[in-house]
Amino acid sequence: MADGRRRAFIGSFTAAGGPGIVTAEVDADSGALAVLSSVNVVPDPSCLTLAPDGKTLYAVSETAEGAVAAYRVAGDKPEPAGRPVPVDGGSPTHLSLFAGHVLTANYGSGSVTAVPVRPDGTLARSASGVLRHSGAGPHTPRQQRPHAHQVQPDPSGRWAVSVDLGTDSVRVCTLMDGALVLHRETALRPGSGPRHLAFHPEGSHAYVVNELSPSVTVCRWDAAQGVLTPLSETPVLPGAPARDAHPSGIAASPDGRFVWTATRGEDVLSVLAVEGEELRLVTTVHCGGHWPRALTAGGGFLYVANERSGDVTWFAVDPLTGVPRRGGSIRVTAAACVALG
Repeated sequence: MADGRRRAFIGSFTAAGGPGIVTAEVDADSGALAVLSSVNVVPDPSCLTLAPDGKTLYAVSETAEGAVAAYRVAGDKPEPAGRPVPVDGGSPTHLSLFAGHVLTANYGSGSVTAVPVRPDGTLARSASGVLRHSGAGPHTPRQQRPHAHQVQPDPSGRWAVSVDLGTDSVRVCTLMDGALVLHRETALRPGSGPRHLAFHPEGSHAYVVNELSPSVTVCRWDAAQGVLTPLSETPVLPGAPARDAHPSGIAASPDGRFVWTATRGEDVLSVLAVEGEELRLVTTVHCGGHWPRALTAGGGFLYVANERSGDVTWFAVDPLTGVPRRGGSIRVTAAACVALG
């Protein structure tokens, strides 16, 4: 940030009593969070992303109508930068920046939306394109239709990759004149329910966490051709999972040696070691709360937004083993995500 302090921005579900967007200061040595402020402007800002220059924060509004909003974050309290923009899609659950646009993954409508970003970081008044997914999966009722859950750029910045839980697939897209164009769709195991994807820091592989069958699918990524190839699948839990075990977040370590996942129901973080083109489950540790909806890595720490217990917990990561050790937590009702500045 401009004043040299590190900050974290925490999204929450206002419909469940959440405070909106919470700003917290981050202690660089311990990873500890200290609440600075909160702002409640758009309902259910469940996913946040920060511009590369650190000046603008973007938030989805995970409502049936669906919207995206921009905030200035020069001070300790985010200030709205223009009105929220409709995304022409229902229940956006994720957003990212790609090629001068904010992209949103719209779970309810099974689509991905592009909204242009102006040079000053504010949003255009309307979306420039919507790519609607099609298809279904064998798991009813969760896969009766498309459910786009995440969209992000690949490490090369050339492609946008969207993960669809409803169709058991990952789509690779490009932007042409503001419109999203499908380049290729990769099918994953039927009924797996892919939710989120994290790239290896070298950009050669991608790891897809599956919500409907607690596992991670390892894929080879060819950035030159925009091709994702599934290779192997590894369980994230030891033994048979509970009925309500639903993985949510995934993150890869900066050195590429580990992958971490969070699983709701079991309420654990899983440590997986990267062994070539396969993963090996090392251990699991408690997430520090109940129903970990999101997992964020940064600065040698992991941050977990525990939705149902209403807190954000931080963990220090052992650099040799990859195993997280709980440091502490702050209270955030209906916590949904953490974005680090």
